[in-house]
Amino acid sequence: MTTHVAVRRTGATLVALAIMGALLLLVGNTASAAIVPTVPLATSANYAVLGGSTVTNTGPSILDGSLGLWPGPSITGFPPGLVLPPGTTDVTNAAAQQAQSDLTAAYVDAAGRPLDATTTADLANLTLQGGVYAGPSKGALGLTGPLVLDGAGNPSTVFIFQTNSTLITGSGSTVSLINGAQECNVFWQVGSSATLGTGSVFVGNILALTSITVENGVTVHGRALARNGAVTLDNDVFTEPSCATAPPPTTTTTAPPGPTATTLPPGPTATTAPPADNVTPVDIPDQPASPVNPAPPVDAAPPGITEQPAPPADSPPTGEDSPPYTRLPRTGRGIAATVLVAVFAITVGAVAVRFSKAATVRKR
Repeated sequence: MTTHVAVRRTGATLVALAIMGALLLLVGNTASAAIVPTVPLATSANYAVLGGSTVTNTGPSILDGSLGLWPGPSITGFPPGLVLPPGTTDVTNAAAQQAQSDLTAAYVDAAGRPLDATTTADLANLTLQGGVYAGPSKGALGLTGPLVLDGAGNPSTVFIFQTNSTLITGSGSTVSLINGAQECNVFWQVGSSATLGTGSVFVGNILALTSITVENGVTVHGRALARNGAVTLDNDVFTEPSCATAPPPTTTTTAPPGPTATTLPPGPTATTAPPADNVTPVDIPDQPASPVNPAPPVDAAPPGITEQPAPPADSPPTGEDSPPYTRLPRTGRGIAATVLVAVFAITVGAVAVRFSKAATVRKR
């Protein structure tokens, strides 16, 4: 009896393990980064810094993009701050007003995106793929160390971070991108104010409802766009965010080589005789044309050889030289693998039950 029970338990364990493996395999093949559309910035994308009330700079800050302010009243600290051409400085004019309008639309868009995942309040030491993220209850976000954003090989991957409160990065903190992630596709929707710590390296577009403070010696690969408040700079560098896209696949068709032209050597030069006087024309009788044997049809097969019909156009190619067929997508491969594992589980269970019956017979 003991042998019988042990065998039955072993068979049940094998079946359970096989089913668990199948489920894990299916989940592993279907999991992927969320597909998130980008946030359109429209004309606000022309600006490295855009303020609502004021823009204030200390030291030789460099902006690789335009500088704008609406409704104002004023920008101070440029110079010594520098706006690199072809960037412009737009102060309380129509261009800055339109940029603020487009910023508002982008802010509302980013704030309204549904969440894909909730992170910790401190984003340090996380590696995230594309999606929409927020901290607990969309509270304040911080960054005290490195944050890595993984594009997973897709340069169109979009990252959106939402907070109804503040965004504060620590001194020396970093945001870095891997596997094709692009700086222009990172967005920070901040419901209050943002502060970037001294000497930090930041990536993305800050869309702040109120103000943005960039402390001393910060490198920003992106934009600081404030809707209602001030933007404050201190010896900082703004670079235009990278924005590569995936190139469309190209198909190259090579034409087969044509026949080679043969150049004939020049023939003898014809000499024109001067007209002769008093030449009597001679009539030459017509000669019958020689019979010409007709050529056999081009597509006729030689005697003794049976012509084989051409294969249908939709027949699948065979042989080592045939072009490869399209592989199943990842999800299809996962399902196929799951079916195989399930079959294996059923087989193992059947063997275990048969072994159990045999052991019972031997026990009796």
